[in-house]
Amino acid sequence: MTKITTFRTGRLMAALSVAALACTALTAPVAAQSYIPDDLTVMPPVPTNFDPPKTAWGDPDLRGMWPIDNIASLPMNRPAQFGDRFWLNDDEYAARQAQYGGSDARYAAEDESGTIGMGHWVESDSSGRRTNLLVSPANGQLPAMTPEAEARYRSGRSSWTPNTQFNWTSDFDTWDRCVTRGFPASMLPFRYNNGIQVLQSPGYVVINLEMIHDARVIPIVGSRDEIAARRWPASVRTWMGQSIGYWEGNTLVIETTNIIAGDSVPENSYERGPSPLNMATMGVPPWNTIPTSEQAVVTERLTMTGPDSVVYELTYNDPEVFVAPWTARLDWSRNDDYSFFEYACHEGNVQIRNYITASRAGVELSGAEGGVE
Repeated sequence: MTKITTFRTGRLMAALSVAALACTALTAPVAAQSYIPDDLTVMPPVPTNFDPPKTAWGDPDLRGMWPIDNIASLPMNRPAQFGDRFWLNDDEYAARQAQYGGSDARYAAEDESGTIGMGHWVESDSSGRRTNLLVSPANGQLPAMTPEAEARYRSGRSSWTPNTQFNWTSDFDTWDRCVTRGFPASMLPFRYNNGIQVLQSPGYVVINLEMIHDARVIPIVGSRDEIAARRWPASVRTWMGQSIGYWEGNTLVIETTNIIAGDSVPENSYERGPSPLNMATMGVPPWNTIPTSEQAVVTERLTMTGPDSVVYELTYNDPEVFVAPWTARLDWSRNDDYSFFEYACHEGNVQIRNYITASRAGVELSGAEGGVE
C-alpha cells in the first residue's frame, strides 16, 4: 500500500522516477507543559488562563498547522512500568529527551547514505513528559469491551488479523482499501502522515488531516442547546460522522454522532464498519476490528494554552462496545512550516491484490478445500 509521507525542509527525495523538493520541518518538541504537578499521579485540569488571539469575526483563532508526529510514539494505554503515573519522573524525562529526534536522525542518515527506508517512511517521536495518551480511566487502560463487542472484535477480518485467508476486497478494512481510517481513529497519531491543519471562517471550522486527506467541515452554533436542531436523521451516517461545534469560553467543543456503524465480520464490504481505534496508534488493541455501534458519540475539546500550543481532548462513548467512556488528551504544537503532499494511496495500492493472490496460491499449494483452480 503506497502512503506518501511528509518530507522535511531542504531534503531531496528521489523514488523511482518521482522527485519532490521537501519543505517541511520536523515538529519542535511539545511546548512546555506548565501544568505538570508535583504529584505525578495527578492529571490537572486543562489551563484556561491563556487569552488567545481572535479572528476578524471574534472567535478564538486556532488556525495553523498542528502536526502530532512529535507525540506519535506515545502509547494509548499506559505501559506497566509507569504504574499509576500520568507523568515521567526526572530520570525518565532525561532519557526521553536524549532519544527525542530519533526519527529525524534516521531520515538524515538515509539522506547521507543515499538510501530510502524506514527513516523516510516512519516519522514519529515521543516528546513531553506524558506516559501515555489516555487520561480516563485513571488507570491508563482502555475500558473492557462488552461481551458482544468482544466477540465481534475477535471475529473480524483485516490485513492485520492472524491466520486470515484473503479472497476478495471484503476481507480488508477501510484503511487497507484507502477509504478512511474512520472516526475518531483519524484524530489520533500514527507512524507517519500526522499533519493536522485547522482552518476557520465565520460559522465554520475545518480540520484537514494529512493521512487520506480527510477534511472535517464543522459548522459552529451558538451553544450546545442548538445542536439538536442541526442533527441529521439517525439513518444518515458517514465514515467521519456529523460534527457540530460551539464555543465554551475559549474552548472549541465538537460533538460528533451519526458515525457509520458496523464491524469487520460481514462478507459484504458495504456492511462493514471502521474501527474507532487503529492499531497504527501505539498501544491500542491489535487487528483494527473493534466494532462501532449507532450509539457512538465523540466529544472533542480544543483549548489554546499558549500562542503555539493546544490541548486536544477526545472522549469516546459507545456503550454497546466499551463498558465505560474513555478520554485521551494530546498536546498539539504549532509548526506552520509543515506541509501536506499528495496522499497517493489507492493509486498505488498493489498490496490488496498481492495479499489475495498470495493467499489463493497458498490455498492451492496446500491442497486445502476451496483452493484456486
